[in-house]
Amino acid sequence: MHKEKNILIAFFLNLGFAIFEFFGGLFTSSIAILSDAIHDLGDAISIGLAYILEKKSRCKPDYKYTYGYIRYSLLGSIITTIILLTGSIFVIKEAIGRVLNPVALHYDGMIIIAVFGFVINLIATYFTKDGDSLNQKAVNLHMLEDVLGWFVVLIGSIIIKFTNFYIIDSLLSILVALFIFYNAWHNLQEIIDIFLEKTPKDVDLKTMEKNISKLPNVINVHHIHVRSIDGENNYATMHVVLKKYSKKTKDEIKKVLIAQNIVHSTIELELENEHCENYDCYLKPRENHHHH
Repeated sequence: MHKEKNILIAFFLNLGFAIFEFFGGLFTSSIAILSDAIHDLGDAISIGLAYILEKKSRCKPDYKYTYGYIRYSLLGSIITTIILLTGSIFVIKEAIGRVLNPVALHYDGMIIIAVFGFVINLIATYFTKDGDSLNQKAVNLHMLEDVLGWFVVLIGSIIIKFTNFYIIDSLLSILVALFIFYNAWHNLQEIIDIFLEKTPKDVDLKTMEKNISKLPNVINVHHIHVRSIDGENNYATMHVVLKKYSKKTKDEIKKVLIAQNIVHSTIELELENEHCENYDCYLKPRENHHHH
């Protein structure tokens, strides 16, 4: 529960700071700070959204959502990640424009605001650092981006104060934007894998199959399906053919599954003479596609 509260703290820190920044930007007539105010406002909105969806994802399963609401948290991370990707592209575009036409800025004011920004976002990052869900990771990436961004503005403004080399500001913001883009892109791929029901990274399906087949009473195992609901909770279903029905064998199968990070499993037990209604229910390696 406290993790949600932390997202809320980050939301208020960000919102308050976006307002402070807006006036700071007007005061120093720095576009860098003004555009960061807009960026922080976007952050605050996506964090607020993440908070609402994270809370909703805690709801227990019901008749409408039999798997529960866990994926609402993923929805939050998709929106947050897309905002990050678009934000980075926007920053890079603006910064390139600035490299071509450098602008003189009030750097003393910027240094003060950057120190503030760095400290406030560092606190927010600390509050969001423990998240497990992809949603919470996306929020933390937001915060980390801001810390980096402000650190860069700070260093940049100090260098410019002494050298009047205005381009540094733009070059540094391009670097930060690229870093964010790379991380957000990685996050997005993970989310897509989950929606496509790809076998979770932390499940070794071949070993699992082998260990179940090796159990004394087991003839074979087929119809294995493994999916991750949200990137942390893995579900599995399978058919296992037994020589004779036994609860002990079922418990042994469950042990194998738990060892493979499966939190929820449905096992259909069959006897030798039963006919499984699906003929093509054995998992086969895909031919000619060595795709990992």
